[in-house]
Amino acid sequence: MDVSVKRWKIAQWFERKWWKNYLGKKDPETYLEWKRKYWIDFYHRFRDLVPVETNAEVLDAGCGPAGIFMIFTHQQTTAFDPLLDAYESDLPHFKRAMYPTVAFITSSLEDFKAEDKFDVVFCINAINHVKDIHGAVKQLVKSAKKGAKLIISIDAHNHKWLQPFFKLIPGDILHPHQYNLEEYVAMFEECGIKTLRTICVKKEFVFDYHVVIGEKL
Repeated sequence: MDVSVKRWKIAQWFERKWWKNYLGKKDPETYLEWKRKYWIDFYHRFRDLVPVETNAEVLDAGCGPAGIFMIFTHQQTTAFDPLLDAYESDLPHFKRAMYPTVAFITSSLEDFKAEDKFDVVFCINAINHVKDIHGAVKQLVKSAKKGAKLIISIDAHNHKWLQPFFKLIPGDILHPHQYNLEEYVAMFEECGIKTLRTICVKKEFVFDYHVVIGEKL
């Protein structure tokens, strides 16, 4: 088995386990109310660049069990994740029936194919979880209309000397890919995304949490 595929499979197993542990003792109603408020605050950071109209076609790629799709239920919203079936089985916090206006698809980023193109593409806390990151970014771009906005969040390395160690050992088991902000931005631009703004949401010693807002060329 290819090392990158093996590492992705391990990361997916730990991702499922992490959600079960994280939400295991959280009341679903209380958690989901908090999460909606979190997404509203998150979106307000860049809504001037990305106004999501009521008739917009919105994609939440790698949505997890409580993604940003939660606040775009009046739009034409599609949300997908490779673990959606597992989340619905494991967690009372996620049931497709809770969001009747959202179209859910069980798919990885690399394999996602949509008949329609989207006006706004969100990929939050997901791009460095994939098997093939370049393939995943290309699929995101393919899913977007020309001129569409893409919002991608990343955990980016602060220290180049640490990156080789994290690539060799499971220092960050949930994230198979280890890049700094400049490398992520260069990768996105190479795939046809013009960078409009980068926002540092949270600073840490090893990783900073950034949001990259871009436009499909």
